[in-house]
Amino acid sequence: MTMSGLISNRNFGSFVASGNVYRSGKDISVQRMGISVSGVSVAKDPSPRWQHQMYLPMEKRVSKPMQTSHNKGEHRSLVSQQSSQCLNFKLKACGRSHSSFLFSAPYGSNNVGHQEVYRLGLSKRKHAKTEVGKANKFRVCYKSEEYDISETKMDPLQSTEGTGEAILLEGRALPWWQQFPKRWVIVLLCFTAFLLCNMDRVNMSIAILPMSQEFNWNSATVGLIQSSFFWGYLLTQIVGGIWADKLGGKLVLGFGVVWWSIATVLTPIAAKFGLPCLLIMRAFMGIGEGVAMPAMNNILSKWIPVSERSRSLALVYSGMYLGSVTGLAFSPMLIQKFGWPSVFYSFGSLGSIWFVLWLSKAYSSPDEDPDLGAEEKKFILGGNVSKEPVSVIPWKLILSKAPVWALIISHFCHNWGTFILLTWMPTYYNQVLKFNLTESGLFCVLPWLTMAIFANIGGWIADTLVSKGLSITSVRKIMQSIGFLGPAFFLTQLSHVRTPAMAVLCMACSQGSDAFSQSGLYSNHQDIGPRYAGVLLGLSNTAGVLAGVFGTAATGYILQRGSWDDVFKVAVALYIIGTLVWNIFSTGEKILD
Repeated sequence: MTMSGLISNRNFGSFVASGNVYRSGKDISVQRMGISVSGVSVAKDPSPRWQHQMYLPMEKRVSKPMQTSHNKGEHRSLVSQQSSQCLNFKLKACGRSHSSFLFSAPYGSNNVGHQEVYRLGLSKRKHAKTEVGKANKFRVCYKSEEYDISETKMDPLQSTEGTGEAILLEGRALPWWQQFPKRWVIVLLCFTAFLLCNMDRVNMSIAILPMSQEFNWNSATVGLIQSSFFWGYLLTQIVGGIWADKLGGKLVLGFGVVWWSIATVLTPIAAKFGLPCLLIMRAFMGIGEGVAMPAMNNILSKWIPVSERSRSLALVYSGMYLGSVTGLAFSPMLIQKFGWPSVFYSFGSLGSIWFVLWLSKAYSSPDEDPDLGAEEKKFILGGNVSKEPVSVIPWKLILSKAPVWALIISHFCHNWGTFILLTWMPTYYNQVLKFNLTESGLFCVLPWLTMAIFANIGGWIADTLVSKGLSITSVRKIMQSIGFLGPAFFLTQLSHVRTPAMAVLCMACSQGSDAFSQSGLYSNHQDIGPRYAGVLLGLSNTAGVLAGVFGTAATGYILQRGSWDDVFKVAVALYIIGTLVWNIFSTGEKILD
């Protein structure tokens, strides 16, 4: 039975009727013509048409005039423990429509007990309870209309085992931020962590200029300071992977961000104490950043199904590229206005904001997140089988697998060319293209932007190919082949270009195609060993860092005895070696349990 009423006041508790409203404690009852809403008693009706009406749209929920009786023998409750039904009241308050609320009562008892009103409208529940308590009497008026529902066929509302719980049929959709997939919240937090990671790393390359003037450092000292970061960075690649696989990615990545943020803030203080303190502080910063990539790889291996793996990793790594752009763009302005220490103080303090969000929103695995929806959890776990934490690292098994060595060798070959371009590019622009320092700095930002854009394009392409049914092995080989052969091709063209514009274009295209590696070898750690994703990335990235260190030094040696063409030829040769090793030995199948 449905009843339309009119509320005279501006609150949900004010009922307009010829009857009275009584409130005692949590009990609300509306009495009119022998009808008890709190106890819901109505005349016995042989026709079950009311069962169908409650499923109609709210504006159509009308009924024939109700018949009432005070005869207890004719009372019949509308909700049972076996089959719960609901009586719906639609209220209108002075021209404002408010959502309906329903009352339920146990079925099978002649004397229906009072039920608590659980929901009054959509958003003024507490307000309604307060206002109802203030009133003693209210006028209630209602209308009834004829409505034929003979053609309506609906299933009855399912019971909740007689809990008497109120059910809201009409409600608002959740806000978009509550509907946003939790796994992508993790991805965005990792993206932000890597953004801060490179912001804190590249600020020294700008601040070192006024610092060297203030402390009278020569070129050899500047090179020593710049390289000290890698001392700590190399130490924690494998260790960070072991910690992440054993302790969880949330703890290790959070530790890393806090550690390098503190080291960044303390850098100006260490510099004023002396060169040894500065070198130690930069090495400490490298220790913190060294655990970031293994920890991130571990946590995403648990949160991201294979169908979204490429685009999620591409987005996270693009945070590194955009972090370099942001750091290179804002550091000069901060130094000019507030002095070189301001760069370290401002960039380092951002880590504390990120850490607060990380503690409240992130979990190492879906199983640990109490707020994760059942559907999303089922989707995530369907794409990732092994979620158990690692107790012992099977080093012999890991190092006996050819695809693992394919990862290590390919990472070395990839980073040799990448670090050469990113480290020596300003010198190339200045010596070969005759750009001044300002123009060189401007064009140094271009490759990072190109890599950020093409990394995400490559991730989308890779996931699309997987969803179309192409094997993961084929997708990884295709994307990494582009990441190797693309840069190799564009580097060979640098010897033939005659204009600075074409040279810059070749550089940008080389780095853009290089970014497809994020959907190739950088995604492969999670493919072949999701439980050991942190350790695997630690192993391969150690080789990659060594390539950057040795490649940068070797380039200077080659330029003393040769030309830039010789530098590019060595990089192209390693790209080709990496392509062959990758296509022969790599796989997208899981080889480590």
